Amino acid sequence: MAWIYLIIAGLLEVVWASLMKQSLGFTRLWPSIGTVVFMVGSFGLLAISMRTLPLGTAYTIWTGIGAIGAFLVGIFILGEQVSAMRLVAASLIICGLILMKLSSQH
Repeated sequence: MAWIYLIIAGLLEVVWASLMKQSLGFTRLWPSIGTVVFMVGSFGLLAISMRTLPLGTAYTIWTGIGAIGAFLVGIFILGEQVSAMRLVAASLIICGLILMKLSSQH
């Protein structure tokens, strides 16, 4: 169950990071409120997952999901540039996440 909480926490991180961008530096009310709400949910689920998962594994997976998710939101929703180097970098993050999961005994 800890892995499910961790994955959901990572997805919520993508949401709050995206809303933070939309808040324009916390100058827009609803995206700012959404940022805080999803941030609290993300941190809460991360904390629950850390009851059984090692700190290094949980935090790495959480930030990795957030990084890759924000990268994809940037490309597909915000129209950010795609380059070979950025794709290689994202692929390396994904490889690291897979290795971290495989190295975990939980």
